Amino acid sequence: MEICEDTKSLSPTIFEDAKNDREKFWENQAACLHWFSPWDRVLDWNPPYAQWFLSGKLNACYNCVDRHQTTQSRHKAALIWEGERGEKLTLTYEDLYIEVNKFANVLKSLKIQKGDKVAIYLPMICEAIVAMLSCARIGAVHTVVFGGFSHDALKDRIHDSDAKLVITSDGGFRKGKHIFLKESCDRALCECPSVKNVLVIRHTHNTVSMKEGRDHWYHELKEKVSPECPPVLMDAEDELFILYTSGTTGKPKGIVHTTGGYLVGATMTMRWVFDVKSTDVYWCTADIGWITGHSYVVYGPLSNGLTQVIYEGAFDFPEQDRVWQIIEKYKVSIFYTSPTAIRTFMKWGDAWLKKHDLSSLRMLGTVGEAINQEAWNWYYKNVGNNNCPIADTWWQTETGSIMIAPFYGHTPLKPASATQPMPGIEIACVNDVGDFENAGYLAITSPWPSMLRGIHKDPKRYEETYWKKWDGNFYFTGDGAKIDEDGYFWLQGRVDDVINVSGHRLSTSELESALTEYHGIVEAAAIAVNHEIKGQGIVCFVTVRDGHVHDENEETKIKQHIVNKIGALARPEKIIFILELPKTRSGKIMRRLLRDIAEGRILGDTSTLFNHEALEQIKGKYKDENEK
Repeated sequence: MEICEDTKSLSPTIFEDAKNDREKFWENQAACLHWFSPWDRVLDWNPPYAQWFLSGKLNACYNCVDRHQTTQSRHKAALIWEGERGEKLTLTYEDLYIEVNKFANVLKSLKIQKGDKVAIYLPMICEAIVAMLSCARIGAVHTVVFGGFSHDALKDRIHDSDAKLVITSDGGFRKGKHIFLKESCDRALCECPSVKNVLVIRHTHNTVSMKEGRDHWYHELKEKVSPECPPVLMDAEDELFILYTSGTTGKPKGIVHTTGGYLVGATMTMRWVFDVKSTDVYWCTADIGWITGHSYVVYGPLSNGLTQVIYEGAFDFPEQDRVWQIIEKYKVSIFYTSPTAIRTFMKWGDAWLKKHDLSSLRMLGTVGEAINQEAWNWYYKNVGNNNCPIADTWWQTETGSIMIAPFYGHTPLKPASATQPMPGIEIACVNDVGDFENAGYLAITSPWPSMLRGIHKDPKRYEETYWKKWDGNFYFTGDGAKIDEDGYFWLQGRVDDVINVSGHRLSTSELESALTEYHGIVEAAAIAVNHEIKGQGIVCFVTVRDGHVHDENEETKIKQHIVNKIGALARPEKIIFILELPKTRSGKIMRRLLRDIAEGRILGDTSTLFNHEALEQIKGKYKDENEK
C-alpha cells in the first residue's frame, strides 16, 4: 500500500486515543507497517531500558522498497538526484528495488552478514541511500559518517563501532571542488584493524589508490551478482543503525536505534507533520550523515512511498538561487530545511527568490535548532508566499523521530514555537527535583517507540547522560523550554549554554533571539567570558545581511536594544561583527570555539568544523577589539 489505509490514524482524534491507551495507540500505528509475524507484547519498560513490539518480525528495507512493488508506486520516481554540476539521475521504486538487491548481494559477497557493522562515508548520491537500505536488507548495522568529516573523525567512529567494511567513493563535489573521500578513508584505515574490506563507488572518476585485497570497485562487483536478495527477518529490537553524535567529553556517542520502534516513529511522524500525499515531491536538505537524513530522507519518506529530491552540492553554487532553481525545476511541494539555512537565505536577499516560481510549495518545515521569529516570518512570507504552513520540529538524534511539531491541519501555528508534542509523546518542563513547571528542563516523561536503546558499548554513559538527573523517571533532553497558556512549547536552547552574570542565569538562546530582532543582524552567538566583577560577562558575535553597513554607533545601539528587550543585566561587554560564525556542516554554531578564542585558549577539537577559514577572521577581529 502507498500509505496507511487506516484513515483514522491521520485524524486529530488520535490525540485522545493516545491519552486513553498509549500502548494500544502505538500498536495501531505499528500495524501500518508490513510485519512478517506479529509481536507478543507492545512494550517492556524497565527504566531506563525499553523494548517495543517484542518478538515481532519485520525488515526496514522491505517496508521502504519491496511493499511498493505491488502498487502504482512501483513506476513512480523514488529518488530524483541532481549533482552540483547539473547531472541528473532518477530512480523509480522498481529501479530502487533492483539497485538495493544488487548492492545487498555485493555486501554478502564480501562476507557481511546479520549483526556486522558497516561504515558508510559517502557524498549525497543515490548510492548512499541504497547502501543504507542494503545493510538493512541483510541485517547489517550501518553507521553513516558524514562525508565532510575528517579522517580522524572517521577513524574514531570506525574504531568505536568495530566496522568490518567501509563504503566510500572516489570523491564528491562541493562548490565546484573535488572532495577527496577515498584519501581521507585511506588515512583513517591506517589505524583501523577491524576493517577487512573497502567498497569504492565510482562517482567523480578521480584517480585513487586501491589496496589490493582490501579495496574493491563497486561497479565491478555489481556486474557479478544477482538482482534478487531476500530480506532477512529482523526482530523488532534488532539493531538497525548506530549514529554518532557529539558529547561534552569530546568522545562521540554512538546512539543505537533498533528496527521496529524506530521505523514506526519515522513513518508515522512523516505523515502527521507533512500530510504526505502520493503526488508530493519532497525535499529535505539534510545530509544522510545526520539523524534528519536517516529519518526524513531515507526511512520516513521511502516507507511512505514519496518522491523526493536529493541534491549533492552547495546552496550557493554556481549562484545563490540554486535552492529556488531546484524547487522550481522539480515542482517541490514540501521543503524541509534548517534555521541556519533560512538565515543564510535571508542574508543573501529576497531578489534571488523572486527570479523563480515557487508556487508548487504547499508545506514548509524547519529542523535542527529553535528558529527565531524574524527568520520564521521571512520564511513564511518570502518562501511560502504567506500561504504555506511551517512545521517547526523539535527532536534529537536520540529520539529518532519528531517529538514536538504542529500536527498538520489541526495545530494552529505560532511563529517560532514548535507548538505541541506529537500524539503518543509525553513531554513536560521539569525543575531540578522533578516537579512539573511552566518553564525549566525539557523532559520526556514516558517511553516512546523510536527512542534510543543505548550508547554503543557504554551503558553507564547512557544511564548517566540521559536518565540520572531524575533517578530514571524522565529522559533528560539537555534543552530548556517554557510552556505558554495554550500549552505551546518554546525551546530555549541547551541548558548548558547559560551565562551567569552577577549570579543571574541568562540563556544564550534568549540573547541571540533578541540580537536577531535588531535590523540588519542575521545570525548571532552569545558567549560567556571571565569578568572580574560580574563573574561572567557577555560577548556577542554577529553577522549582518549582505549590503548592510554598520556605523560607529551601531554597537551602542545594539547593546541598548538588548537592554530594552531583556534588561540592563544582559548588556553585552562587546559586539563583534564577523563574516560568518563557526559551524558544523549540519549548521550548529560551535560556541565552544568562540569561548576558546575569547579566553585565549588553544582551540579544542575542530574535526566537525565546516568553515575553518572563519576562525582566523574571528581571531583577528577579537584581537582588534581587545586592543581598542
